[in-house]
Amino acid sequence: MGSGPAGLGTAFHLNEREPNLSVLILDRSSMSTGGLRNDCKMNFTYPVGFPEEYWDRVRANKALKEVKRFLNPPILPTRNLEIYKKRSEKLGVELLAIKQSHLGTDGGIILIGELMESLKTRGIETSLGEEMVDIEERKHLIVTNKREIGYKKLVLAPGRQGFNFLQSMMSKLGVSYIDNVIDVGIRIETREQYYPIVRDYYDPKFLFPDKVRTFCTNSGRAYVVKERYKGSTGRDYYSVNGHAFSGNVEAPGEKNGLVNFALLKRVRFTEPLASGNEYAEMLGQMAMVMGGSRPIMQRVGDFRLGKRSKIDQFNGDLYDFEPSLRDCTPGDISLAIPAKVLRGIWKSLKLLDTIIPGVMHPSTIMYYPEIKRYANKPSFIDDYFQAKQDMYLIGDGAGTSRGITAAWASGIRAARGILNER
Repeated sequence: MGSGPAGLGTAFHLNEREPNLSVLILDRSSMSTGGLRNDCKMNFTYPVGFPEEYWDRVRANKALKEVKRFLNPPILPTRNLEIYKKRSEKLGVELLAIKQSHLGTDGGIILIGELMESLKTRGIETSLGEEMVDIEERKHLIVTNKREIGYKKLVLAPGRQGFNFLQSMMSKLGVSYIDNVIDVGIRIETREQYYPIVRDYYDPKFLFPDKVRTFCTNSGRAYVVKERYKGSTGRDYYSVNGHAFSGNVEAPGEKNGLVNFALLKRVRFTEPLASGNEYAEMLGQMAMVMGGSRPIMQRVGDFRLGKRSKIDQFNGDLYDFEPSLRDCTPGDISLAIPAKVLRGIWKSLKLLDTIIPGVMHPSTIMYYPEIKRYANKPSFIDDYFQAKQDMYLIGDGAGTSRGITAAWASGIRAARGILNER
């Protein structure tokens, strides 16, 4: 299993119930990975993060109690939500009230250190920098880049970055699956004064018509970043993301007064049943062609005028602030985004500007692409995410969660299945 929240949830639950079990965590990275390392934003309200085809409220809330006990999150206060809700409802928009915790990238690294130390004291073995490359199912054996390891129960929790790996393993083992859903969108960056709701509600969850939503808001010490994804054809591409430092500990991120968040539209293929993964790669690589192997950025003011942005418009003068991610190509995102997706996102942004006037300031930056491809849907043989005898698939990469807390919960659920069989 990986060392992200899904794998950790499995390991800690197994150890608490049966301390003498031999548990090994493998991760191809040289450090613990997953959402805990990137911004460490956690939601503790169902159904956020919980795919409803696998989770009901009772089961999710039961698991969340255990997640809270392990992570001990400081819940952020919220204010004035009724004001924003009333504005939203008049426009047919829903604002979800979520119990949230935000440790920041700096605080997340501290939490990871504490969790890894806890694994050590509990006698749980970890091997970072070791990559699983194959499974010999009949022999109950996995092959890594260093050795062969026998197993009684195998849990695969490769996360979003392991999307292609998980698909290749499922194909090899004869596990049927579909991956017909992805989220496609942009990341917005603007000044905090143009999106002041973050002072009352750190990560506002707006649900718009046309299956568009806000996602992963960061403010204060907030930065847009690039994430590299390995394409199945060997051609890589970048997707943008966002993170923030907490400011509660010494951190490299200075307070910049900026906010960034994603606007994502859900794309679901039905007939013909296409691969969301292949579609995501196609969109990502198209953006790389247009951006000269970099993501694209455009000012809202230029977009409204129907013209591309140019490099001299990304300064601190007329356009108010410089982008936190400079390694992007100024251009015209409308040439890269599918028209239906762009229409839904632009309509949602205008609704958001009515709810919170100012977010569509001409200086606001739109980064593209932001693509979330975590919708593998394996066929499971039981209620504990067992896909083959003695093999469990969990976490965001397996489509059983969408976020830190739900990923940890899916790990708990797999662990319960393992213990039930014993």
